[in-house]
Amino acid sequence: MTLRVGYFPQNNSLWVLRHRGVLERSVPDVEWVDLRSLPAGERPKPTEGLPSAHGDHLFDGGYDFIGTGSTPPVTAQAKGHDVVYVAISGPRVENGRLVVPAESPIATPADLKGRRVALGHGSWQTTLLLFALEQAGLSWRDIEPVDAYGNATELFLNGEVDAWVGSYPHLTEVERRGPVRTIIETDGLFSHRSLWFTSRAFATERRGELAAIVAALQESDAWIRQNPRDAAALFAADDGGDLDAWEHALRTRPWGLRPVTGDFVTEQQRAADLFHANGLIERRIQVADAVLPEINALIEETASDR
Repeated sequence: MTLRVGYFPQNNSLWVLRHRGVLERSVPDVEWVDLRSLPAGERPKPTEGLPSAHGDHLFDGGYDFIGTGSTPPVTAQAKGHDVVYVAISGPRVENGRLVVPAESPIATPADLKGRRVALGHGSWQTTLLLFALEQAGLSWRDIEPVDAYGNATELFLNGEVDAWVGSYPHLTEVERRGPVRTIIETDGLFSHRSLWFTSRAFATERRGELAAIVAALQESDAWIRQNPRDAAALFAADDGGDLDAWEHALRTRPWGLRPVTGDFVTEQQRAADLFHANGLIERRIQVADAVLPEINALIEETASDR
């Protein structure tokens, strides 16, 4: 049976694994599915809902396994998909934050009220922004979110938005072109982890293949940690980006798969509750329903061998 693994540059670990051929040593019949080649699905207005394609494709034949940021599995559960968390990364708090132009009158998250805020809606950036708004006593309805996956940098530099939840390496270009101020730090507010998830059917019925994926990711992540510039070249070759910027981004990120922790589940539950309270998902979910102790045991075994 073919093992279909979804990948895209935003999940750095899977992107590198795709290009290094490590998984193929243990699973000969691997089909790598570039998420950018699949139907994007409906992207609701950022005031009305969250995109759900990443989770949907686990159940429509797109692929068997995927890695994303923290938001897609919550969205998948809210749509009724029976997903299972496989692993999480360490915190990636250095990866991004919310910034404004240096001369902006915005000084605190409370000042975002009524402002246009660019973000990659449906990613970790939605969660970070919601957490900050809640702390400031604001809701999603108090700002004008601008879904800006492909052109956020230019929107920000051209003054078409008031603030931007940016991430590296894209923040590097902005910082080079003009001074910015940080309004919302990720550190202390949101752990911003990578994570990997699958369907419950795959997790329980194809355990050998799942173990092979985990082992390959652990090996490949160790290589990235030791060879960040070589890894950066794999990303720069795809998007034509700056090799130094990519190397900086990879050097500041944690590597290696970790078991799902209680603290992570608590954070995910807070995000899910905020999504529901702000009208971005239609039903309440219990994040803990998507955690299997036996999968955590698998991750702990591989992590101890690194």
